[in-house]
Amino acid sequence: MSQVKILWVDDQIDLLKSHIIFLNEKGYQIDTCTNGNDAIEKITNNRYQAVLLDENMPGLSGIETLIQIKKIDRNLKVIMITKSEEENIMEDAIGKEISDYLIKPVNPNQILLSLKKNLKDKKLIMDSNISDYQQEFRKLSIKMMSINSWSEWIELYHEIIDWELKLSDVNDITMMEILNNQKSEANSLFSKFIELNYEQWIKKNDSPPLSNNILEKYLINELNEKPLILIVIDNLRYDQWRVIEPSILDFYNKEREVPYFSILPTSTQYARNSLFSGLMPKEIKDKFPQFWKDDHEDGGKNLFESKLLENNLSRFRNKNLKHEYHKITNLKNGIKLSTNLKQSLQNGLTTIVYNFVDMLSHSKTEMEMIKELASNDKAYRSLTYSWFINSPLFEIIKSASEYGFKLIITTDHGTINVKNPTKIIGDRNTSQNLRYKTGRSLTCNEKDNLIFNNPHEILLPKTSLNSSYVFAKEDFYLVYPNNYNHYSNYYKNTYQHGGVSMEEMIIPFIVLNPK
Repeated sequence: MSQVKILWVDDQIDLLKSHIIFLNEKGYQIDTCTNGNDAIEKITNNRYQAVLLDENMPGLSGIETLIQIKKIDRNLKVIMITKSEEENIMEDAIGKEISDYLIKPVNPNQILLSLKKNLKDKKLIMDSNISDYQQEFRKLSIKMMSINSWSEWIELYHEIIDWELKLSDVNDITMMEILNNQKSEANSLFSKFIELNYEQWIKKNDSPPLSNNILEKYLINELNEKPLILIVIDNLRYDQWRVIEPSILDFYNKEREVPYFSILPTSTQYARNSLFSGLMPKEIKDKFPQFWKDDHEDGGKNLFESKLLENNLSRFRNKNLKHEYHKITNLKNGIKLSTNLKQSLQNGLTTIVYNFVDMLSHSKTEMEMIKELASNDKAYRSLTYSWFINSPLFEIIKSASEYGFKLIITTDHGTINVKNPTKIIGDRNTSQNLRYKTGRSLTCNEKDNLIFNNPHEILLPKTSLNSSYVFAKEDFYLVYPNNYNHYSNYYKNTYQHGGVSMEEMIIPFIVLNPK
């Protein structure tokens, strides 16, 4: 191992020679000094990876020295070593961003472990994750070949996400290709599973929680005690939830996590209307024709979500339940709601639809800058996280915890990075979505798509007597033959939804209590 340069600051450094020899043998180069002023001079003139700093020294104290060190290099790792176990000293040191805190007497292995943890942890973790995934690869491959239930698919998808997050910082192109290929294989098998089982799910046979029943199963019973906020983040994938979850858990405790399945098509018009209404799209069109527009019709397709939700709630709860609905589509409205959230304490339920993530995914198609910023899933997650922690939505969640709101966070569907074009032919009234089409006389590659010639079998509305639905599987996207090469290239590596994939269909429903 190449030597790592360490500065050890202690007024009794002569008593630590055996410790220094031990660290030298482990590959660490140790410079020493006996006071804070000398330490500051050495750090100014030399490049160190870490500082071992005694707290109790004549002249500048350890805390005072620490403050000066951070002014020189705020990223330098400082491990404080002290005889004192006083809580105020620990808190002061932690507040000044020390990397670790050790109590004297310390043995050489304690120091070695702290240095490894603070200097080598990333590499050690990366190496360990690569090794673990190599061992787990075959087990995952065998597991996905034998899955025969929706709960097992949820479990497998979560395992893949876990590996994706663990390996996301590994600069090993080969390993990431292996993982991505394994996920592609999983999506291929998942599509076959959906093809075999989806129609039976709609007929209520061994169905997982779906868009049309998730609120009935898991929200209605929560409307009994403290005021509740339901947040629907449009187009939130499970891996995106995983990266924002730790920030939320600083303010909330997770009571329950229920992965559920979006209905087909995995698009806002269908899935979110189904979520709020507690009905399948055909049932919405039949019962509330004034609230439904078919794909080819002009006008907004999600303009009556609050009405559909009110009707849904009234079927299971007292009609006098006080409820507010907010759809946030811009920064100004988000800030306004955050500022006025306390007023919602009078409501039994406050529903918030937040559209930013969906806007982000569509922007990647339309804007070159976003294409660069969200070039792959890792970057897409990172962009989501950066937005979230600086968004009014996060401020709403923090305020909600302070006011004592119970919280449910969910989404209507996910999205997938599409890679492979597949041709489709339809008439002029065929829908425009890249992951599904509905219309008459649709012709496509059956291998790449899931086809339902009788939409009523899966409770989807017909636009005409002989209309059908086509759903793209895996990472395919539907392109017309006219100007095929241009549109294939234009939409390649963009985030789309509406079709059949784990990323689009398996989505989170999270119940949280304020800390």
